[in-house]
Amino acid sequence: MNFRPVIGGLVALTLALLPAASLAQGINVTRSILEDQPFTMIYPETMVASGGAGEPLIINHPDAPLQCELTIVPVDDAAWSAETALASLKEEDIAAGWAESLPGFTLANSATVPYQSATALLYEGTSSDSPMGVPLTVFHTETVDNGRGYSLDCLFATEVAEQARPVVDFIIANFSTRADADCCVGLEETTEESAPAQ
Repeated sequence: MNFRPVIGGLVALTLALLPAASLAQGINVTRSILEDQPFTMIYPETMVASGGAGEPLIINHPDAPLQCELTIVPVDDAAWSAETALASLKEEDIAAGWAESLPGFTLANSATVPYQSATALLYEGTSSDSPMGVPLTVFHTETVDNGRGYSLDCLFATEVAEQARPVVDFIIANFSTRADADCCVGLEETTEESAPAQ
């Protein structure tokens, strides 16, 4: 398990920085330009993307403890399914793998969840410590599509879980293994009505 401690501003925790209403302020859409690694990542416009084009794509919130990382690798297992992966999930192995980077990591939940284009395995867990000196919550999702393995990991400070969880849920629900996905699952369109002329 690769863990890249690139979470911007994690030490300066500010709970008010991730209101669920931030999704209504605007979104960014990042699409792959590589035909052999198609994806669409949709996320709040306050987050900043780096990497991509053959490297992991990382999105960070510049003022809050939230980071998501997308990795795409070739996979030979054509029979892989999220349901089979969930049934064969070895919680001890998962916890041990994350505990190397996140001391005291424990697995809290595992399930299958929908991406826009596929079903993914999801597991979540928390650590009692991290290289940043605060407990972290991890949401890991993965799927296989057309010979490619997609891994999307989102990490955030556990103490901001109430604010970060809706943002992570939105990112996961809107992720697609296709480069031409539409926006947006879980986003209500709001319109401002102008006052009647007098």
